[in-house]
Amino acid sequence: MSAAARIVNLVKNYYLEGVVVEALRGITLDFYEGDFVALMGPSGSGKSTLLNLLGCLDRPTSGQYYLAGRNVSQLDDDELSEVRSRYIGFVFQSYHLLPQYTVLENIEVPLLYQGRLDQRARQRCVRLAQMVGLGDRLGHRPSQLSGGQQQRVAIARALVNDPRVILADEPTGNLDSKASVEIMELLTALNAAGKTIIMVTHENDIAAWARRVIRLRDGRVESDTRTRPLHKLAPVPAR
Repeated sequence: MSAAARIVNLVKNYYLEGVVVEALRGITLDFYEGDFVALMGPSGSGKSTLLNLLGCLDRPTSGQYYLAGRNVSQLDDDELSEVRSRYIGFVFQSYHLLPQYTVLENIEVPLLYQGRLDQRARQRCVRLAQMVGLGDRLGHRPSQLSGGQQQRVAIARALVNDPRVILADEPTGNLDSKASVEIMELLTALNAAGKTIIMVTHENDIAAWARRVIRLRDGRVESDTRTRPLHKLAPVPAR
C-alpha cells in the first residue's frame, strides 16, 4: 500500500499570551492511496489542526509531512501554494462560495486565480457540475440553491484541479439528514473512483461512511480503526 500522505512525529504548538498550547503532540500516521478516513475527537483534540497541516494551510512546529512522497514540511509559501493546487482539494462546512458568482463561475474560481481558465477548462467545469447533479443550475447563484446543492458546488470546485487528496472539514455540518446522505454518497463515489478522502466529523453516523476512523484526544492518537478494507483503485479517467 502506498501512502498518499505521511506524517512523522508531527508537533504543532501555539503560543497564546506567553502560554504554550500543544495542539499536536508527536503524531505519526500514514494515509493510504484510495482510503476514506474520518478524523474524530472532542473539541480541542487536534483534528482541525491536523487537517490544516495536511492541507498545507499551516506549518508544523516540528516533524515531517510527506505528500505524494515529497517532504513539504519546510516549503515556503509559494511552494506550499503550488502543492495545494496540484494535490489537494478542500471542502468546508460553510461552503465558502462567492455569492455574486453563478454555480459555474464558483467552480471555475481556482482556475481563474491560476490564469488557466480557457475553453477546455470551462468545459471540464461544466462536466463537474453535471457530475454532482447541478448541470441544470449552471446560472444559479448560491442564494438560489439549497445547502446540499451549495455543498455540491463546493465539491465540484474541489475537484477542478483533479486533486489526489480531498480534505473535508465537517462537510455535512450545516445540512439536514437527507442532504447529508446525498453528500456522503457523492464522497463515497469519489472515493470508489480513486480519490483519497480525509474528513473531520464529530458525528458517528457520518464517520460510519469512512473506511477508517482515527480518534484524537489531547493532541494524540487515541485509536485508529479500519472499518472497511482498502479497495483496488479504479483507473482515473482522462480529463
